Parts: sequence; C-alpha cells; structure tokens
Amino acid sequence: MSAFDPATYLPDDLLARVHERAAIHDRENTFPEADLAELKAAGYLSILVPKDRGGAGLGLAEAAALQSRLAAAAPATALAINMHLVWTGVAKVMRDRGVDDLAFVQHEAAQGELFAFGISEAGNDLVLFGSDTDAAPDPDGGYRFTGTKIFTSLAPVWTRMGLHGLDTTSPDGPWMVYAFIDRPEADAGDAASIVTRDDWNTVGMRGTQSRTTELHAAYAPANRVARRVAPGPNPDPIVFGIFSVFEILLAAVYDGIGARALELAVATVQKRRSKQSGTTYSQDPDIRWRIADAALAHDAIAPQIQSLARDVDGLVDHGARWFSLLSGVKVRSTETARKVVDDAIRVSGGSSYFASNELSRLYRDVLAGIFHPSDDESAHATMAAALLGPVATPTDKPA
Repeated sequence: MSAFDPATYLPDDLLARVHERAAIHDRENTFPEADLAELKAAGYLSILVPKDRGGAGLGLAEAAALQSRLAAAAPATALAINMHLVWTGVAKVMRDRGVDDLAFVQHEAAQGELFAFGISEAGNDLVLFGSDTDAAPDPDGGYRFTGTKIFTSLAPVWTRMGLHGLDTTSPDGPWMVYAFIDRPEADAGDAASIVTRDDWNTVGMRGTQSRTTELHAAYAPANRVARRVAPGPNPDPIVFGIFSVFEILLAAVYDGIGARALELAVATVQKRRSKQSGTTYSQDPDIRWRIADAALAHDAIAPQIQSLARDVDGLVDHGARWFSLLSGVKVRSTETARKVVDDAIRVSGGSSYFASNELSRLYRDVLAGIFHPSDDESAHATMAAALLGPVATPTDKPA
C-alpha cells in the first residue's frame, strides 16, 4: 500500500490560490465560490466516500490531516467544507459498523451534491439529545420539519441538508428524527418551506456564510428519513457518527490554524530586527521561549486527533469514554490554537494589529472555536461524568 500523500488531494498550487482568496472573502464577507469549485473538481468533496461508491475511500484520520492542511491556507473554507465532510464521514462510520442507512449520502456526494449540517439551534444545549425543531410525521412515512437552525455553513450553495427534529406526536414516541431535505428551486411550489436569512456578519470565519435557516414544514420523504432514536444520550450509530466525525474534523481545522500562526510567527521574528541589540528578534531569549512554548503546546494536538481518528476508523471500542475523549480533543485543539495565535501576535509586533495582516484574521477566525459544541463547560461535565458518575440528585442515598 502506498503512503498517504496529502498533496495528492490538496496540491500546493491549489492551496496557494485558496490562500490568496481567503483575505478577500474575509474582507468582503462573501462565500468562497472559486474555492468550492476547485475542491469539487479535485474530488475533495468525496474523500470520505468509499471507492465502490465513487469516492477516494480515505479514512477519518486522512481526512483530518487534509482538513488541517486546508485550514492553514483558508480557515473559513475548511470550516465550511467540514460540514459537508461530516455527513459523508457519518455515512462511513455507520457503514463500517454494519448500518448502511446513509448510502444515498455517499452516492450523491460522489455525484457532486453538497450537504449542509442542520443541527445547531439557538439555546439548545442538548444538541444531539434534543431539538426545538418540530418533526411532524406524514402518512407516507416522511416528515415535515418546522424550526430554526443556526450556523448553517455553506448556506448560499448547499443542495442537501441533514438535520434533526423532535417528533412528539407519534404514539410510540417521542423520537429524535434524523433526515435529509433537498433545497427547493427558487421558483418551486415549496420554495418558501426553506428560508435562508442574509444575517452572517461576524467577527471571523466570514467566508463560511453560516447563515440562519428557517424551516417551514420542510419535507423529507420516507426514503430520506435516516434514523429515529429516543431523545437523550443514546449509543445509536448515527449519534456516535455525528459526534465523532464532527469533533475530530473540527479539532483538525483549528489545529491547522495553529500551525499557520506558528509558521507566520517564526517567519516574522526571523525578519524583525531590534534597534537595541542589532540582531533579529529570533535571537531574543524571551521571544524564543514564547515561540517554543507555543510550539510545544501545538505539537501535542495532531497526534491526539490522529489517534482518535484511527480508533474510529479501526472500530476501537472505548465504551462510555468515547464522548469524553472526543469532546476533550475538540476543546484542547481549539483552546491550544487560540493560545498559539495569541503568542504569534505577541511576538510579531504591532503590524499584526492591522486588519490587512493575516495574523489579525487568524485571531478573529480562531475565536469561533469556543462556540462549537462541545464547549468547555460541556466537555468538563462529560469528563466528570465519565470518571465520577452522574451528579447525585437530592433523593439519592449513598451506597
């Protein structure tokens, strides 16, 4: 078997063009259409689709390495593409475990369809374990979804959306319903069932165009209803698939941001010259320590991402520890990336405070990491529960 070469899927010249456009999309608050077109032409949207269904057949570990590479060139582009890759990754995770309910996702991704991730809802800290979106069953087995999804990356361009909602009316329910809807044509009779607000004006990650999506009885036919699972913590393959792929690929994106910030810091201090000492700042012991400290922190993250991704690929059973391991690597990656970017700015001088400086953009982009699930509080609660058990209620008695 030949060694995995990231440049096969993300060539240097493609990355150079993506990197050059990143500042433009950040400044103009626009979606990177040209990036998407190039990545699509390169087959990047189907890297996680198995070869027998028209894709590259890569594993999650390889996809994570590629997403770090892409994020170093253009964080917003990588984060937007992440959401499509999550669904193709979930399909792979489920199929690897004998559940082929998302075969259509793999086939359609290989044919060029673009999948959005319609899970996030304002104020819903249950995330996968509950939903404020109403999932109303149709007699034909389909569902109609009514609610509001936030942070819908790829908003201007997606053609399919994977989403969830809560069915409270089925006699055997309630059920968390996971399904997929098509984006209606602008002049179609059901066009008003999905409304994309033009409300993405954020501090950073502007190129993702993660706009709010209103669902007004948006229809998923029976053959696009992937799973119905009980609300609350659930070991169902679709829940594990979403959580594992989302956390790992998200961690990879922010690790890529840290890598680029460190690269810029090293290049800057090797050029900056001190009037006082007459040498470059790369010879200053305090700056050398700060860069080394940032690098020591950064170097610890990629091996953790790769290890967990290989465990997912290899069907390793971490049992109840899976969720604490996955939320942990996400928090460590995003927090470490924030520290690395902060240190890079500290050693690079006042020029990095200008909006035209790439470090300034990375400083704003990396901030988004604190808003993605799992957040810091949730990760700590998950780890505590894994190690100490659930919090006792007032009626519980010591054993």
